Amino acid sequence: MVKTKIAVLVSGGGTNLQALLDQEAAGKIPHGEIVLVIASNPNAYALERAKKAGKATGVAYKKELGSQEAFEEKIRSLCKEHDVELIILAGFLSILSADFTREWPRRIINVHPALIPSFCGKGMYGLKVHEAALAKGVKVSGATVHFVNEIPDGGEIIYQKAVEVKEGDTPETLQRRIMEEAEWILLPQAAESVAKEIAEGKDE
Repeated sequence: MVKTKIAVLVSGGGTNLQALLDQEAAGKIPHGEIVLVIASNPNAYALERAKKAGKATGVAYKKELGSQEAFEEKIRSLCKEHDVELIILAGFLSILSADFTREWPRRIINVHPALIPSFCGKGMYGLKVHEAALAKGVKVSGATVHFVNEIPDGGEIIYQKAVEVKEGDTPETLQRRIMEEAEWILLPQAAESVAKEIAEGKDE
């Protein structure tokens, strides 16, 4: 079977990356193969997870590279080196420019910890999303996997899953429940769905 080569972009602990690695190892992403993990932070624990799984790793550290252009060029060259066809943003905290996203139409996917169009857009990431949801008093939140375009969280939605907000939730407890009940399930499913589409396109 033709497999789609995947790069996963990370910034921190790599829990979403781990979900992808586990599902790949379990044979749940048959049309995709994670060939590269790129971190925007040289100290990201996600790099350790990648190495343990025997994956190639790279670092694109904006502070060191000095500009958005150099940062994106580094990602581009790492992806080219590994013949990457699909990019998955898994807790990747840097915004990619319109120039970069235009080069990868329907080839970059992201997981966002809310039900888009709620609690999304520029500056909405990590615990900030859950703080905003709790401040609003919503009874349901969740996660969304979507294609990435030039608008932060603005691309076409692939999957969404609702998660109940419980009495007494803190941003941390809500974050954990959304990860376990939605993000870690949806992201590997979307990876397989898009990888399959790309692989079948190559077969034609």
